[in-house]
Amino acid sequence: MDDAMDAGAGETVRLTAWARGRVQGVGFRWWVRARALELGLAGSATNLSDGRVEVVAEGPRAACERLLELLRGSGTPGRVSGVTERWSQARGESAGFVER
Repeated sequence: MDDAMDAGAGETVRLTAWARGRVQGVGFRWWVRARALELGLAGSATNLSDGRVEVVAEGPRAACERLLELLRGSGTPGRVSGVTERWSQARGESAGFVER
């Protein structure tokens, strides 16, 4: 039973999140990159043409969930008015986290 719980806690997942609001030109991608690296996640933060930032992060589910909490929290640069998320299987994102 403990092994099953440990396996679920260590599951590697892919989180794709779209942050909207005032999130471009305010250091948001840099901030996301710093938080993701602190959590040991790989992925990217990309400005989209519609003003949103797309965040793709892969790693342990708990770390991805924590990043999502931080994206929705009050400590982000700029002003996040909402975050939409999608969970999927990890694709083996390369190590590191990049701003695009």
